[in-house]
Amino acid sequence: MNISNRILKIQSEDSTLEKNLNSHAKTRQHHKLALVVIAGAQLMVMLDLTIVNIALPSMQHDLHFSPTNLTWVIDAYVLAFGGFLLLGGKAGDLFGRRKFFLIGIGLFTLSSFFGGIADSQLWLIIARSFQGIGAAIASPTALALIATIFKEGPERNKAMAVYAGMSATGGALGLLLGGFLVDYFSWRWVLFVNVPIGVLILAITLVTIPYQSGSKVKIDVFGAITISTGMAFLVFGLLKVAESSWSSRTPELSFAAAFILILTFIFIEIKSDYPIIPLKFLANRNRLGGYLVMIFLGGSMLSLIYFLTQFMQEILGYSPILTGVAYTPIPVAVGVTSLIVSKVIKRTGYHIFMIIGPVLVFFGLLLASRISLSTTYVDIFIPLVFIGIGMGFSFLPLTLNAVSSVPRHQAGLASALLNTSQQIGGSLGLAILVTIYSTAFKSKLRSLSSGSKSFNQFHHYSTELTNLAIIHGYDSALIVSALGAFFAFIIAAFSIRKSSKLPTDNLELTVP
Repeated sequence: MNISNRILKIQSEDSTLEKNLNSHAKTRQHHKLALVVIAGAQLMVMLDLTIVNIALPSMQHDLHFSPTNLTWVIDAYVLAFGGFLLLGGKAGDLFGRRKFFLIGIGLFTLSSFFGGIADSQLWLIIARSFQGIGAAIASPTALALIATIFKEGPERNKAMAVYAGMSATGGALGLLLGGFLVDYFSWRWVLFVNVPIGVLILAITLVTIPYQSGSKVKIDVFGAITISTGMAFLVFGLLKVAESSWSSRTPELSFAAAFILILTFIFIEIKSDYPIIPLKFLANRNRLGGYLVMIFLGGSMLSLIYFLTQFMQEILGYSPILTGVAYTPIPVAVGVTSLIVSKVIKRTGYHIFMIIGPVLVFFGLLLASRISLSTTYVDIFIPLVFIGIGMGFSFLPLTLNAVSSVPRHQAGLASALLNTSQQIGGSLGLAILVTIYSTAFKSKLRSLSSGSKSFNQFHHYSTELTNLAIIHGYDSALIVSALGAFFAFIIAAFSIRKSSKLPTDNLELTVP
């Protein structure tokens, strides 16, 4: 009898162990699929920051964009992305992360489809705005899901490494994939490509990511709306200056609205118990300096890709896919340099890299500003290498600087503000530089043609005369873009205090 009981007990223990092992295996499998979903979502969001750039000339020809209105295809996305990024993350905390992850991906996917079938400029710009809002909801929620699904330690660190890899890969892949899709299909496919990926992510999310209830933390909706709308009016005013002149009433009204909305935002943040951007958080000299550096670098990088893409396709006659391949030095240089920096930064500290990085970007942009009708790819390749190395020196140190003086629970906010700085810097910088390009273009064309042209009309890039004026505009914009990188160097060198302390405890919560 005792032997029978022991046999039954052993069999019961074996059965329990088998169930536990099966359960553990299923959990690990679910975690792998969850990571695929989260990484895929981040890849798709980051892809859209660059993939559309390659398609801009085709969009311009097909939908008859003016040079200034064309910038809204980019600005609509980055403004919405940067403006609602913090709100999107907090909304996920409040209402449930899985729910808002699904909402973000769903909105991104649907707006990608409607953008792909757009038959007017306004339609496409509105679709791009909703893409940006969807990205602003999905991206921070995906990061938060990693923190809740994966255990702290090696498991979460591995998941974060995959997430960071997708963030870095997305921008580079966007340039190559964008060129392929435009060359072999049409510009519409740089938007349509998101649809099957988004649908697949939505389906797998419902199966792999568990339901999560929200918290009772309140969110500052009005703060997010006022700062986003204020920035939009500021960009709109700058583009209207480029389109007409400083004497027009429209820019004045736009700047006035932007000023009022930004002041309102500051007042809301001071009075709010749950501010979207705690102003005290910006009181730290190093942290504020790092955000300013990222604003200038973000503006310089987005503007470089915007102008150089059109130069390569419209002036040099590169195909879209060749244009994408031409940008390869940037991601390669960023990747190699980032690996080197990650290995030596514990010994050297990050301050020295924050100085060297913007200097290299400055020299690269100065070289890029020398483009002409006789430019060859070698003249483009060398600046891109300088810029790629400079950005590789900058990304990780800027992230470390942002989180080095915050408690562990605020590392996510510090990283999100760095990302927001990059998006807002990109949209605002692009608007300013398009205004500079337009002014320089009109002035040069006027001097070349003795005022015989109508400068408020769209110009086809067909004659050598017009091409010379266009290149002069590009050169002027890139010189000012280089000055932006130089200001980033000044801020890094003289505003940010040298620190050798590395926030290794927070690294798992941040993405370079």
